[in-house]
Amino acid sequence: MKIIVPATSANIGPGFDSVGVAVSKYLEIEVLEESQEWVIEHDINPRIPTDKRNLLIKIALQLAPDLQPHRLKMTSDIPLARGLGSSSSVIVAGIELANQLANLNLSDHEKLKIATKIEGHPDNVAPAIYGNLVVASSFHNQVSAVVSDFPEVSFIAFIPDYELRTVESRRVLPNRLSYKEAVAASSIANVAIAALLKGDMKTAGRAIESDRFHERYRQPLIKEFSDIKFLARKQGAFATYISGAGPTVMVLSPRNKAEHIYKLIKEQGFDGQVFQLQVDTQGVRVEE
Repeated sequence: MKIIVPATSANIGPGFDSVGVAVSKYLEIEVLEESQEWVIEHDINPRIPTDKRNLLIKIALQLAPDLQPHRLKMTSDIPLARGLGSSSSVIVAGIELANQLANLNLSDHEKLKIATKIEGHPDNVAPAIYGNLVVASSFHNQVSAVVSDFPEVSFIAFIPDYELRTVESRRVLPNRLSYKEAVAASSIANVAIAALLKGDMKTAGRAIESDRFHERYRQPLIKEFSDIKFLARKQGAFATYISGAGPTVMVLSPRNKAEHIYKLIKEQGFDGQVFQLQVDTQGVRVEE
């Protein structure tokens, strides 16, 4: 059995802590034979435990404490601490591992409630579960989610070589916004989501780049952001935004311009990697 979970790109500008899209990088958990103790084989990072201390197993045992240990093989091309939902993918995989091995028969909504309680907000875990574009909220333990297709665009991700942990990225955010500022920020977010659902990428792009919740505070933490945004806009991209808490920079491009923008970003010689990604429409899935 293999559990597959997509990477996610959250916020998408003004959709702070509530909007995300599943994209084509993946965490895979191969469930092998039963064993005396949990064993996880991986070469992702030496800091990641290979036994029951691994977050994957911790999550699974929260749901089903009596799970029979197995040998597992973990592979991932989702980079750690880069704003592409690496920790959320493990949380969702852990829930699915318990779901499968303990025959919990969880619905997607039940998985979302559990994952949101663990993660604190649904923007990454929701698209990892459902796939596609997901607009979600969590308030007073009530979790809601709306799933929709993403408009026909290409995603071009610049992933820097350096990490930016969420706790560091949140540290630069203000403790509060004035009522007037909050209303303005909310109205921009409303337009962004409405335009995405309608497929109006020109309007969506302007709103995405007008975020007032987090991007203006975080952009100075990502030294390549301004150059990529300028380059992409000059070549006709719809929008450039910080993926999640960063430092990945995501460009939304018309499909006929994506290859050109991708090559131009690569030619800049930034310290990092550039990828063309697609929307994952399936979310977490299990292959026998």
